[in-house]
Amino acid sequence: MSETPDRVPEEPRGTSGATSGPAPDTEPAISLRGLTKTFGDFTAVDGIDLDVPRGQIFGFLGPNGSGKTTTIRMLTGTLRPKAGQARVLGVDVVRHPDRVKRRIGYMSQKFALFEDMTVEENLRFYAGVYDLDPQVFAAQREYVLRMADLVGREDELTRNLSVGWRQRLALGAATIHEPELLFLDEPTSGVDPVARRQFWDLLYDLASRGVTLFVTTHYMDEAAHCNRLAFIYRGRIIADGSPAEIRADHMEQRIFDITTRYADAVLPQLENDPEIEEAYLSGASLHAVVSASSTLTDASLRQRLVAAGCPDTVVAEVDPSIEDVFVNLVARQR
Repeated sequence: MSETPDRVPEEPRGTSGATSGPAPDTEPAISLRGLTKTFGDFTAVDGIDLDVPRGQIFGFLGPNGSGKTTTIRMLTGTLRPKAGQARVLGVDVVRHPDRVKRRIGYMSQKFALFEDMTVEENLRFYAGVYDLDPQVFAAQREYVLRMADLVGREDELTRNLSVGWRQRLALGAATIHEPELLFLDEPTSGVDPVARRQFWDLLYDLASRGVTLFVTTHYMDEAAHCNRLAFIYRGRIIADGSPAEIRADHMEQRIFDITTRYADAVLPQLENDPEIEEAYLSGASLHAVVSASSTLTDASLRQRLVAAGCPDTVVAEVDPSIEDVFVNLVARQR
């Protein structure tokens, strides 16, 4: 059965959805109310409300399939919502997508580069898409080549570049027209940790220039790089705020970090312990969640694990990470 036609919400009275110039700085870069998208009987985005302040790095976190990319496609005007309102840079993007397209940039995890074209040809192509003045292009070209560390490699085919270089080139192509708002959809997926750190340094530089960055990722450790966050799960926003606010508002439990070479044996022990609410892998260690009122200590937990046949186990109580908060929030949704 085909999906019913998408409904364009009525615009609030007293507004036209157009702007005579840039929206006031007090208006969020992105404002969503009840944004919904369905595909047949499947609801990909389920009535989300969200405000993204200007000039910040905003992290949109969630597992694969949670609705992140669908949301971005609606915000960039390439996908019509089923219902709800979406304002981007002060413009109703559902009604007037063309009014925002020149003011935004987009970078996907596929990097959206032409691999059979050279570095120079890719930059010229994207400059042509945005009809850049030759002098503006010359200045932006120089900036991108320096930023991407590709000076002297202008004639190299893009497919011959390392993943990190392609990533930086894609960022340069997405920002060659100097957008006010940049969408980055899983930009560090498949990139090694060193290249990820270098990439985030470039994002900090863009934010310092006043660009608003909307970054989707399933890497929870990247949340620390963001000014504000929103967690999306099964199409719904389950938390939003600064990293500190999210930790304070959504995590009352205590966390134990367990380092052991017997992880396969320790994890079932933790899962079957009545005092432990959740246990899961977290990087190279295990995390165990207990209630705030629990009398369990790192020493007593270690004793239990050693007695169960897991010596050389190190246990330490730690502050909850963003990943811990997310795991806890998801557990509540089940």
